[in-house]
Amino acid sequence: MPILQYKCPQCGKEFEELVKNYGEEVMCPACGTAAVRSWSGCMYSATGKPAKKCSGKCSECSGCK
Repeated sequence: MPILQYKCPQCGKEFEELVKNYGEEVMCPACGTAAVRSWSGCMYSATGKPAKKCSGKCSECSGCK
């Protein structure tokens, strides 16, 4: 189970949450609004090499090259 970073679009609170899967909806602990994933840090491809232009949202691109 991964620990992911989230940010609330309503109140701006940033927090981490332990989730069962990546697609799980997470609610803001401060205001109860559905939070969105926050992407930070370096992204790496499956080979372990840093990706040059990776958004971190694998479902939206053709994969790291």
